Amino acid sequence: MTIGSPDSTVGIEEHPASAEPTRGSAVPHGKSPTRVAVDRLRKDRVAVVCAGVVLFFILIAVLAPLLTKIEGSDIGTFHPELVDEYGFPTFAANAQHWFGVEPKTGRDNFARWVYGARPSLVVAFVATLFGTIVGVLMGLLAGFLGGWVDRVISWLVDFVLSLPYLLFAIALVPIVESMRGGSFNLSPEEQASTRFIVLIFVLSFFGWAGLARIIRGEVLSLREREFVLAAKAIGVPTSQVLFKELLPNLVAPIVISASLALPAYVTAEAGLSFLGVGLIEPVPSWGQTIATATNWFKADPLYLWLPVLGITALVLALALLGDAVRDAFDPKTRR
Repeated sequence: MTIGSPDSTVGIEEHPASAEPTRGSAVPHGKSPTRVAVDRLRKDRVAVVCAGVVLFFILIAVLAPLLTKIEGSDIGTFHPELVDEYGFPTFAANAQHWFGVEPKTGRDNFARWVYGARPSLVVAFVATLFGTIVGVLMGLLAGFLGGWVDRVISWLVDFVLSLPYLLFAIALVPIVESMRGGSFNLSPEEQASTRFIVLIFVLSFFGWAGLARIIRGEVLSLREREFVLAAKAIGVPTSQVLFKELLPNLVAPIVISASLALPAYVTAEAGLSFLGVGLIEPVPSWGQTIATATNWFKADPLYLWLPVLGITALVLALALLGDAVRDAFDPKTRR
């Protein structure tokens, strides 16, 4: 006899394995809720298409060096001969430069577009990973241990959620740069790497609190269930109760929160880079390109629309995929 939830490796199952499934049951016999949700996602055409779009952008980011090599260009070479005396490109696109060249510098637009997908995806996925890990740990501890631990963590959650996110992001960049010797003493590569780390930290710092509050509420209801009480009664260590008994029952809110955080972080990275407090040269960024392209929109609209369409397609695909994941894991919509 095992002790725990049906999804865990240790646990008391509420129904024998040989029992017949209840008529009209939402979860087919022999399948976990996670497996049922995955099956529903596979049958959802919108989710499949959006997953394909996200995979397309991931492949673009991963294969950026190969794609630019096929085109025959690179990301940093200046081509002043391809722009006129006023900085305007002398052509729109050709076989050597598929998306044309950047005004004033003559750098290849295609290379900067495919490389620009990298920071958006890296920042979004890394911030989501860190925010999810911290949020889950804090929520588990607050909900299960209770007492002063719950009060301290709940106060931290309320404190983080009360901070002005944008002002915090704007103020933190010069503070960190001054701690490293000041922006005037840092090379462009050092400034870019500093801002990259700061951006991930800011998004992770503000992203864990909401998930921690959700996980805490779920744990408060689960800790009074029979399989948790039985595990505590026979002396199962707290760490095993948290990660083998409670955590498998929290897959749905964790997956939903992560899937909805990804498009928000992509938008945040582009927005902060557009405002000048995100990524800077020599790291290419779609938001940074949009900020520069607004000055050249009438003369070279393609320069602006390329990153705009990239961000729009990626964020829309991630958002719709997140909605599909939420519906698939929501017991109220499971059929």
